[in-house]
Amino acid sequence: MLKENILISFLKKLDQYPFCVRINGKEHRIGKGEPEFTVDFKKPVSLSSLMTSTSLALGEAYMDGDLEIEGDLYYALDHFLGQMDKFSTNKSALKKLIFTSTEKKNQKREVQSHYDIGNDFYKLWLDETMSYSCGYFLDEKDSLYQAQENKVDYILKKLYLKEGMSLLDIGCGWGFLLIKAAKEYGVHGMGITLSVEQYEESKRRIAEEHLEHLLTVKLMDYRDLPKCGQAFDRIVSVGMVEHVGRDNYQLFMDCAKKSMNPGGLFLLHFISALKEHPGDPWIKKYIFPGGVVPSLREMLSCAAEGGFHTMDIENLRLHYNRTLLCWERNYKKNIGEVRKMFDERFVRMWDLYLSSCAATFHNGIIDLHQILFSKGINNRLPVVRWY
Repeated sequence: MLKENILISFLKKLDQYPFCVRINGKEHRIGKGEPEFTVDFKKPVSLSSLMTSTSLALGEAYMDGDLEIEGDLYYALDHFLGQMDKFSTNKSALKKLIFTSTEKKNQKREVQSHYDIGNDFYKLWLDETMSYSCGYFLDEKDSLYQAQENKVDYILKKLYLKEGMSLLDIGCGWGFLLIKAAKEYGVHGMGITLSVEQYEESKRRIAEEHLEHLLTVKLMDYRDLPKCGQAFDRIVSVGMVEHVGRDNYQLFMDCAKKSMNPGGLFLLHFISALKEHPGDPWIKKYIFPGGVVPSLREMLSCAAEGGFHTMDIENLRLHYNRTLLCWERNYKKNIGEVRKMFDERFVRMWDLYLSSCAATFHNGIIDLHQILFSKGINNRLPVVRWY
């Protein structure tokens, strides 16, 4: 009874939207008005775990089946996660989890722990392009596939590509952007990744398209780019800088600069935050070990220090909300296949990840920015964005 009262007392501060809490069959209402959703605790969560990390305590309870959401998971999280500023996080107790090493070996291991789960798993809920980043919905009727096509088209247009140019993709994923750039613009491209699964699949897709004369992919850390001795006309990086760590943002920008020709363009597409934050403990423990979301201002500052001129900034936050909801629907549709690959804890964990990320984008806890930089002055670009 004491544990129940302590849990209810803690949850009462999260009262922006009314919801119902059920513990051992007994219901408690939090907030004013008709409850928007019900949280059913099969087992009370301890105050100490909630105070150490609210997100970790509740996330693990959901993964273990000790916490159930009645109704739509995303709907509940969308109402609940807008209050994350009221969550507790003991950074001192979680120091080893939150502040991990940015050494090459460790970061390679962290990246592979997420992206090398298996291509067959990602194929279950991504679209045919295998794009694991924010789509761009030009029309309400756009499918996920069309949104990913739109996104890559949009990026390539911003880069103002011309036939014969060289393009570097830092964190190239499964290679869709590079392949499209080579086929539609005739550019010579190189992609780098730390994921073995992505590397193998990218090579296979390039060979399938008979583009080996234009494209190469390498298993490479961005820090090794300057040693290659290659300079590119254009660089793109989509959803990769979130893995380099706050201490390495300047190094990342400097490596990009050393790999570019004067006047070259660099498009950086990344999840961002309003202010600097070390990251969510649950996400860092189970989804993206070592991941840190940069603030917009710190990336702009690092770019300026590196001699980059900022040409254009665009926020695509709501596009990522919609992208994640598409992924979540696909995941639910194929959850039976997921269960054949992984245990129930993983199945629930990934469902929580996709739904909670969609909710955090919807609530503006995180953003998605595209920034176009030039190395030094480039006066040859059109003077309007809609080129």
